[in-house]
Amino acid sequence: MGEKTSSLQMALETVDGLTLEEQEMLLEIVHRRLIEQRRSELAGEIAAAREAYRRGEIRRGTVEDLMAELAE
Repeated sequence: MGEKTSSLQMALETVDGLTLEEQEMLLEIVHRRLIEQRRSELAGEIAAAREAYRRGEIRRGTVEDLMAELAE
């Protein structure tokens, strides 16, 4: 964990050396990249869920359906 901390510290020091405008640009770029990464993760999770549904590992239903099945 010390290595990550030192990498983070180095990144922060580098950011401190940027102008305010550059810091704002960096923030926007990082924010967009995080959004894209999350979007990719969600797409993968959706694809996995659809495949599991196709294989019959998951079913669709209402809360009432679930409660009835749990009561059995």
